Amino acid sequence: MANIKSARKRARQADKRRLHNTGQRTMLRSTVKKVVTAISSGNQNAAAKAYKTAVPVIDRMANKGIIHANKAARHKSRLCARIKALQ
Repeated sequence: MANIKSARKRARQADKRRLHNTGQRTMLRSTVKKVVTAISSGNQNAAAKAYKTAVPVIDRMANKGIIHANKAARHKSRLCARIKALQ
């Protein structure tokens, strides 16, 4: 444990931030999973609708630094390609 007052505060802040980021990452994974389940069901309309709601979440996580921008682009690209393959 840190002895200096500022280091103790930084440790508290890091714990808060870690808990918050974990929740955000969980939300991201669940939205992506909803798109994947819609794709696996074979319903293109449901998959497109789920994708449309997932894209802003993916972009928001990239902007906040929860995930890297390239990872966000990769998620969106692969999901879109799988939806197009349903046709």
